[in-house]
Amino acid sequence: MAEKMSTTTRDRLITAVGELMRSNGYSAVTVKQITAASNAPMGSLYHHFPGGKPQIAAEALRTSGAAYIQLLPLLMDAHDDLQIAIPAAFEAAAETIEQSGWMNMCPVGTVAGEIADSEPALREVAAEVITSWIDQGTTYFVGRGLTEPEARELILAVLSALEGAFILSRTLRTAEPLHAAGRAMAATVSGIRLRARPR
Repeated sequence: MAEKMSTTTRDRLITAVGELMRSNGYSAVTVKQITAASNAPMGSLYHHFPGGKPQIAAEALRTSGAAYIQLLPLLMDAHDDLQIAIPAAFEAAAETIEQSGWMNMCPVGTVAGEIADSEPALREVAAEVITSWIDQGTTYFVGRGLTEPEARELILAVLSALEGAFILSRTLRTAEPLHAAGRAMAATVSGIRLRARPR
């Protein structure tokens, strides 16, 4: 029973840090906020994460990253055509960010932009997560009928468009950038298909 409680406390801490970084970034989050948001004593944080805030932030990025890439099949598998599936995923993201009151959708993107030069160890973790997204996204799009180079090009374009659209939507308080990015990604799929046709 004690082990189960210990695991639950650790999970609560990781979840709290992920949510705090999603809305506030890395630098603005304090250890006091983490323990309050997770309803955990200060000693528990340092018991599970002796490296303190950098260590728990790294774990939260890995956990969030693993969860976020699972949205790819969840949002797209319902559509047979990628030219419909990808804009549909952007539409879902637009709806979610608007309903959340323009909260940033992805702690990985938030933190990666903030700490790229100031926290090298955490930047490496963010790079590890994004590399995993690229690898898994490439595999997914290969499974949807693209060649590996086409699939890699598409997932890079999708991730870049999505993360950029999140920043614009959050700043401008409008979902318009996400809608536009979704349409642009449909055009990207069309362009990839045209290049693949035998001449």
